[in-house]
Amino acid sequence: MKQTLTPLFIILILVFPAPSGVLAHPHVFIEQRLKIVFDEKGMAGIHVNWRFDDMFSTMIADDHDTDKDNRLDPAEVARIKEKAFGYIAEYNYFFTVKIDGTPFPVKYVTDFSAELDNGKLVYDFFIPCHVTAIKGIKKLLIASYDPNYYSAIYFADKAPYAFVNNGGVEANADVRIDKDTLIYFETVNPWTLFLDFRRK
Repeated sequence: MKQTLTPLFIILILVFPAPSGVLAHPHVFIEQRLKIVFDEKGMAGIHVNWRFDDMFSTMIADDHDTDKDNRLDPAEVARIKEKAFGYIAEYNYFFTVKIDGTPFPVKYVTDFSAELDNGKLVYDFFIPCHVTAIKGIKKLLIASYDPNYYSAIYFADKAPYAFVNNGGVEANADVRIDKDTLIYFETVNPWTLFLDFRRK
């Protein structure tokens, strides 16, 4: 589900001058899987799994796997959280969430962890987002992107999302382009998880 630039757009950016930042391109590539977690009241939040490309994984391992054992101990994870993850808080952790059309700012996350899986850096964290289930349908849009386009976040081709503890709700979801939203100086439509659920 990686996005590509059309030939016409490539020609335009080569021929015409562009504002600063338009020609930026991603240096980090993140494969994403989401789990929508429910509880007895409705939706409790979003579990996020990010799997990074080889180059960024190697860079983080070189900087923070201080004993070079290809594993991350609690102290090393804490340093990664502080030095390589915490700064994205000012960008809502690269998440844009809307609940029935109303923006939900992601101000904090919980349960952050990091590991090296066969040399690949993997982050897991949880976004608390409480939405009470009612008889009517609740609609959410969940998109992930770096506003500076330094990182490219894309949904995994296989099992891009899952539901957890959804026995009390009827839930449906689909990953597709959000044609109503443009990002990166209005050049790209973000891939988005469209979710709806209601109480059984």
